[in-house]
Amino acid sequence: MKDLIKNVKAQITAGVGIVLATLGTVFTDKIEEFFGVEGEETEAAVAIEQKQEVNVEGQNKTINIPEQKKDTVVKKVYVKPKPKKTETEKRKEEGFDW
Repeated sequence: MKDLIKNVKAQITAGVGIVLATLGTVFTDKIEEFFGVEGEETEAAVAIEQKQEVNVEGQNKTINIPEQKKDTVVKKVYVKPKPKKTETEKRKEEGFDW
């Protein structure tokens, strides 16, 4: 039970810290805007962005691809010769079975 209460307190403290940091940032931004400090920086940033140039064309590159050669694949198939029948096997086929 004590651990649960410690965890809740830690989460509440962290949440309050985040809220205070956000409010401080917003407050600082509003003060700078009110006194005109931010306006000068924004104009300088816009002026820098307008001076940027992009080379869209680039360089022309020529790629030579050699002519493809056709390869012929030869596959050799070796067939085993049928074994010759012996005299006994020939007689069995003819019907003489002793």
